[in-house]
Amino acid sequence: MGTAIWIIVALAALAIGYFIAMSMSKKNAGSQANVIIEEARREADVIKEKSQLKAKEEEMKLLSEAERNINQRYSKMQSAEARLKQRELQLNQQQGDNARRKKELDTLRTNLDNRELVIENRQAEVDSLHRQAQEELTRISGLSVDEAKEKLIESLKDEAKTAAAGYINDIMDDAKMTANKEAKRIVIQSIQRVATETAVENSVTVFHIDNDEIKGRIIGREGRNIRALEAATGIEIIVDDTPEAIVLSGFDPVRREIARLALHQLVVDGRIHPARIEEVVAKVRKQVEEEIIETGKRTAIDLGIHGLHPELIRMVGKMKYRSSYGQNLLQHSRETANLCAVMASELGLNPKKARRAGLLHDIGKVPDDEPELPHAILGMKLAEKFKEKPDICNAIGAHHDEVEQTSLLAPIVQVCDAISGARPGARREIVEAYIKRLNDLEQLALSYPGVLKTYAIQAGRELRVIVGADKISDEETEKLSTEIAKKIQDELTYPGQVKITVIRETRSISYAK
Repeated sequence: MGTAIWIIVALAALAIGYFIAMSMSKKNAGSQANVIIEEARREADVIKEKSQLKAKEEEMKLLSEAERNINQRYSKMQSAEARLKQRELQLNQQQGDNARRKKELDTLRTNLDNRELVIENRQAEVDSLHRQAQEELTRISGLSVDEAKEKLIESLKDEAKTAAAGYINDIMDDAKMTANKEAKRIVIQSIQRVATETAVENSVTVFHIDNDEIKGRIIGREGRNIRALEAATGIEIIVDDTPEAIVLSGFDPVRREIARLALHQLVVDGRIHPARIEEVVAKVRKQVEEEIIETGKRTAIDLGIHGLHPELIRMVGKMKYRSSYGQNLLQHSRETANLCAVMASELGLNPKKARRAGLLHDIGKVPDDEPELPHAILGMKLAEKFKEKPDICNAIGAHHDEVEQTSLLAPIVQVCDAISGARPGARREIVEAYIKRLNDLEQLALSYPGVLKTYAIQAGRELRVIVGADKISDEETEKLSTEIAKKIQDELTYPGQVKITVIRETRSISYAK
């Protein structure tokens, strides 16, 4: 290919030379043409030789490259052949190992089959001996197998109950020696560090006047003023023979406060007629609403609680005009919040979150509407509605065990709520409810077999149970006290704790004649 190209180039050079020679003047045409043709021939020969040399070099190069490729392929083939031989040796060795292992497995299977036969024979012998032993035991004891099993199970049950009662008592004693002491320290320290008033509120407000002449003006002609005042405030106004006093009766403290303030402004102003009464009551109601919001804000600031929703702040302010068993709800919530903070600090928890949960734990008692829900559940739903954190919502809903406690704040709020309500004089209890609680304690203990008499003493804080010595043993008295305590805890509502004392007395009487 290269030689042909060079020949073509030489021919082209000859043609060019010829063309140049023809174009020269006729005078020098013959001599110059010959010279040019001769030079072109020489150049063509040189080009031809160079082309031949280059073609030979390329040919030698191709031959050497082909030889090198052949040698590489040959070496690869030799390597592959060596690997195949090595693999063949390995396969032969594995076949030998597999054959040997198969032989060993066959031997092991044979041995196992023999051992299974031996074991089956021995099992048959053991079953036969077991049947013979059962028949012999049945003959000696006079009991069937099922009857013997039942007696054994009953005896094991009794032993397990006795052992469990002793184990429980040991655990309780150990817990009392450690946990009870520390818990008492924390509770007592929290109570001592928080002080509050214990005044009990009533459902009536007494409005004092300077003289009894004002009573007639308050009643008005044919009682129109007093009717207008009662209709505007929703409070019953009692004007009787009590000197210099008018009684405002109603269960809603907010309405009583509105009525008291409105009556005070009307008496001071002197203008008392239905139109004026409606105007003053509307004005006072607005003032009380503003006072409620201001009270809520001041309470939150005093306790260092920030970020409360405005509606929650208003509910906290409404607590000022609510009571629980005669205890002011706002004072109770403030006290519970402070107790929660102290107790959380003692336990290494966050006192701010505990104080927040303690303040909000009774917001379910001051809703704007009256849904049919327990106040703890309603308070939890309100807190969730106004974006309080889940652990605070759970502490609000679980402080009366109506939902499961899922955070450490919940038991703290529950304990502090009980401490605040159990202070001497903090709450009042209706006599009928008190007597019913004592009767329920006694009747619950009397429902157990073997109990002869029960006595609720120390205002229901201790229950003494007298059992028959011929019906219950000493070990069973411990079990009975534990069961009664658990049942009281599950079924009854009571302040503080109830101590259960089971008394078993054995008397032996003889006469000397």
